[in-house]
Amino acid sequence: MTELDIARKIINATDQEIAKLFEQRMDAVRMVANYKREHGIPVDDLGREAEIIAKNSQAVASDDYRSYYVDFLRSTIDISKKFQHRLLDGMRVAYSGVVGAFANIAAEKIFPDAICVGYPDFAAAYNAALSGECDCALLPVENSFNGDVGKVLDLAFFGELYINGVYEAEIIQNLLASKGTTIGDIEQVVSHPQALGQCAQYIEKHGFEPVEAVNTAVAAKMVAESGRQNLAAIGSEEAAKKFGLEILESRINESGTNTTRFAVFSRNHRDFAANDKHFIMLFTVKNTAGSLGRAVSVIGEHGFNLRALKSRPTKDLSWDYYFYVEGEGNLGTFEGKAMLADLNACCNSVKIIATYEKEIKI
Repeated sequence: MTELDIARKIINATDQEIAKLFEQRMDAVRMVANYKREHGIPVDDLGREAEIIAKNSQAVASDDYRSYYVDFLRSTIDISKKFQHRLLDGMRVAYSGVVGAFANIAAEKIFPDAICVGYPDFAAAYNAALSGECDCALLPVENSFNGDVGKVLDLAFFGELYINGVYEAEIIQNLLASKGTTIGDIEQVVSHPQALGQCAQYIEKHGFEPVEAVNTAVAAKMVAESGRQNLAAIGSEEAAKKFGLEILESRINESGTNTTRFAVFSRNHRDFAANDKHFIMLFTVKNTAGSLGRAVSVIGEHGFNLRALKSRPTKDLSWDYYFYVEGEGNLGTFEGKAMLADLNACCNSVKIIATYEKEIKI
C-alpha cells in the first residue's frame, strides 16, 4: 500500500466519522430552530457565532491548520443557519400596522424568513401571539424622542407573554405626498401620534394642521387614496414606495437620533443564561410608607444597576401603580436569586418578563 493509499484510507475513515458527527450536529441545530420559534428568537446571532469560532478554533493545536479550521467552522455555521432558515420558513410574527409601517420594516429585518402579519392595534397583535395564531409579536416599548409606549407596557403587565429580545431601530420620518404636490400645496399632515410628535417642530414651522392616524403606513395609504394635493403623510421610505407617493423632504423628525426600541413577545420564557446582562421586571409594592424606596434599595444592595424605573396606573384602584424596571445584571446568579427573594418579601407582586444579553441594533 502506497503512502497515497494510506492517506486516502485515513481521509475516508475520517469523513465517515465526520458524517456521523454532522448528523448529530444538525439534530442539535433542529432543536435550536425549534427553541427559537417557540421563543421568538431570530436565526442570526453574530455574537454567538464569533464566540464559537474564537473558542473552538483554539482546539486545533497546529498553527498551520488553525486558520483553515476557522474557515471550516464558518462554513459549518452557514450551513446550520441555512437549515434553520428552512425550518423557520412559515413562522408567523404579529405586529401593529400594515405593510410599510415601521413595525413591519423592523419585523422583516429581524425575521427575514417569517410571515409578518399586521394587526390593527397593539392589543390585537399581542393577543395573536398569546392565542398561538402567531408565534410571537413585535411591539414598540419606547421611542427615544417621545418616550414610553404605555399601552404596550400595560399589555406586558396584565398579560402572560414574555420578552425574548430587545431591538433598536432608527426611525427616519419623511414627508410623503401624491406626485406633483409641492410643499406649498400642503395644508394638513396625517400620521401616527408618535410620528406627529417627533416632527412637531417641522409641522409648526410650515403651519401644517396635524391629523392623527392609526399608524404611519395607514396615513400614507390615506394620502394615496384621497387624491388630495393639500394633504401629506409622515412616514417611511418603504411606505412611499408601496403607495406610490413622492418624498418631498426626508429626515424631518426633530431629533437626529430618533430610535424606537422593539420587544419580541412570545408565550415561552427564555431560561436564565450565563451571558445575560440585562433584565426587565414589573412589580407592585405594598401601600405603606417607604415601600417603593425599599424595593429600589433591595435591587441596589445586591449589586444590580437600575437603567429605568417607570410607573403606570394599575387601573384597578385609584392612585395604585405598577412599576416597570430595566436593570443590568444576571438574575441567574446567587446575588440575582437573593435579590428576587428579598424583592418578593417587600412587594405585592414581582414579574420577570425578560432576561437577555444585549440590545441589538437593526
